[in-house]
Formats: sequence, structure tokens, C-alpha cells
Amino acid sequence: MINENIESTAQVASSARIAEGVSIGHYSIIGPEVEIGQGSVIGDHCVITGSTTIGKNNKIFTGAVIGSVPQDLKYKGEKTEVTIGDNNIIREYVTINLATAANYKTQIGSNNLIMAYAHIAHDCVIGNHVVMANVGTLAGHITIEDRAILGGLAAVHQFVRIGTMAIVGGCSKVNQDIPPYSMCDGHPAKVRALNKIGLERWGVPKETKTHLKHALTILFNSGLTIPSAIQRVEEEIPSIDEVVHLVNFVKSSKRGVSR
Repeated sequence: MINENIESTAQVASSARIAEGVSIGHYSIIGPEVEIGQGSVIGDHCVITGSTTIGKNNKIFTGAVIGSVPQDLKYKGEKTEVTIGDNNIIREYVTINLATAANYKTQIGSNNLIMAYAHIAHDCVIGNHVVMANVGTLAGHITIEDRAILGGLAAVHQFVRIGTMAIVGGCSKVNQDIPPYSMCDGHPAKVRALNKIGLERWGVPKETKTHLKHALTILFNSGLTIPSAIQRVEEEIPSIDEVVHLVNFVKSSKRGVSR
């Protein structure tokens, strides 16, 4: 396929599925099982390999490596995937690995900003409108829900979840789940407050913020055990969607929740 937007120095496998209008920069390498959607821009010196599907209108900057084999000794060469949605910005030298086990995926949604040198390891699931700041690092099997923010140089332990609209401060060590709607920071990261500014940016009503602040106080600053705190939240606070999501997130935690 002839594409005037592909630089002559790029190496694009003949079986790669490159949509019309995709731009590929100098010396980039696109593997045989790669699919790239319409309007996406691949910068110079990028490597996109493995079974990798990239949606529409993504911007991938210099030196990014996507679809490389996982940094996991358990990986035995199984057929695994990376899937990336639409309208993402993936900055310089970001690395995104394939999943480890057969028929698994490393998944990234849409409208995310992944800043330079960030690393997304095998089997991670990233939602939509997520921001990962520079050198944010995810171990394997991590879930980041929609509209969360991970600060620069923060490191997240495997199997941890970061809840929707949570923000994790830079340089934090995250070894337990981060509850939705919270501000967390530290080494290890602990809940500091409601993510008030983030909620305002996403248009969350004032009454909802009041209920969430009350719920976070009961859950993480009342001295109660988690089961007792959950019971109190369910008894005292209206069952609006955000409070229900917060409570269900805490109930379903396997690694424990940062407090």
C-alpha cells in the first residue's frame, strides 16, 4: 500500500493494517500484526510490534515502544495483545508491553495523556481520560479507572487498582488500592482528602461532593474497621451512584485500600 504520509526511512511490514491518512515518521518500525486507525500520527524512531491494535487519531511521539514482550519471567511466548482506543496522546519513550498469558490483553482506553518515559506493564487496564505524568510506572495487572491522575515518578505495585477521579501525588509508592475520588500521596501513599478540584473539573455537583467527603471521612478517618465503616456509610449516606461506586470499590479490594 502506498501512503504519502509514511516516511521512506520507516519500515512497515507488508501485512500491517495501516488506515488511510496515518502518518509514520522517520526510522519507525511497524510490525506485521499491527493495526493503526485513521488519523493517527506515529513519530520518529517508534517501534510498534506484537499483536497491537491502535485506534483513530492517536498521537504517538518519538521513541515510544508499544507491543514489546512483557518483562515477566512467566511469559513463554504466548499470543497476547495490546489494544489502544482513540484520541490518546502517548509522549516520548513511553513503553507499553503485551499481556503475559494466552488470550489476555494490555488495554488502554481513549482520550488519555501518557507523558514521557511512562511505563505500562503487562495485563494493565487503563480507562478513559486518564493522565499518567512523566516516568509514572505501572507493574503488571494494574487497573486505572476513568479520569484518574498518576503523578510523575509514582510507582504502582502489581495488582493495585486506582479508582475513578483519584489523584496520586508525584513520587508516591502505591502498594494498595487507591479509592475513587480521593487525593493520595506518600511513601507509601495514603488518603489525604477528597479530590475536590478534580471533581469540580468534571462537573460533579456540590451535594455529591459533600456526600463523598463524608463517606471518605467515615471510611478512612473514623478509626473504624473497614466492615464497620462500610456499614455506617450505607446507613448514613444516600445511595447515589458515586457513593455506591466508592463502597463497592472498597468492598472488592483484594490488596487492601490505602487509608
